[in-house]
Amino acid sequence: MKKIFLLMFGLGLTLAVQAQEEVVDAYFTTDEMPDMMIFMPGPPDSTSVAFANDVNRYYWGKEMREDPERADQATRDAVYGLQTILDEFEDAFGMKITKEDTPEIYKVLLEGTATCDSICTKPKRKYMRRRPFMVFNESTLTPEEEEALRKNGSYPSGHTLLGWSSALLMMEINPDRANEILVRGYRYGENRIVVGAHWQSDTDAARLAASVAFARLHTSERFLEQMKKARKEFKEKQNPTAVPHLEMDKHPSTSTKAYTISGTPATDSTRGVIISQGQKTVRR
Repeated sequence: MKKIFLLMFGLGLTLAVQAQEEVVDAYFTTDEMPDMMIFMPGPPDSTSVAFANDVNRYYWGKEMREDPERADQATRDAVYGLQTILDEFEDAFGMKITKEDTPEIYKVLLEGTATCDSICTKPKRKYMRRRPFMVFNESTLTPEEEEALRKNGSYPSGHTLLGWSSALLMMEINPDRANEILVRGYRYGENRIVVGAHWQSDTDAARLAASVAFARLHTSERFLEQMKKARKEFKEKQNPTAVPHLEMDKHPSTSTKAYTISGTPATDSTRGVIISQGQKTVRR
């Protein structure tokens, strides 16, 4: 039985500058996903070395805000939603993704990231970790979101989980751009520290959780079929002038059949690009 749920991009918060409601056919329910409460520890204690690192990284993030370009990127990344991912990852992915022009890629990203996101539901509710700007009583790069963020747990980072799961999905679709995609995916989560909305350990936990969720996706036959469609669509969009596959015979090298570039049989009077015995010729 399929699992249908309503996904509000923006974590149901008022930070939904671009939030949109979409009915998503998730591959698994929250209860069917691996349980972070079992396989991962909670956020670090305030007396631990790990928390000391969180504090150091918070100050690092504040330094990064002094770079206008980095601050601008971090602010853009703060708008939670698939559309931000599509806009910000376009250069890394090497192709513009839209619901209209690349529906199969859009679908696997929408349903895949929504399914991955559900893995952080339980720990967010359980720990309700206070965010760094709350602890230090300082402002973030996105002050308009702070009231909503105060009501939402910091651990793990939902933004980071979205960014890293998106990067993994995009890498599977376009493995030739893996390095570029992963660099942008990592930066997306790191920008949550720059904004001041998350601790380093929040982002670390989210990347691990996203990787676990991504592996879980691959146990769904429906996901695998949709990913196959997405990869096929990507290849077609990447090379729209490619000659379509032609069913000739079992020995194409010896076939005397001829076809047009659109795949229809060619006759002696056919003009234009002709494909015969695996070769293209032009008849004028």
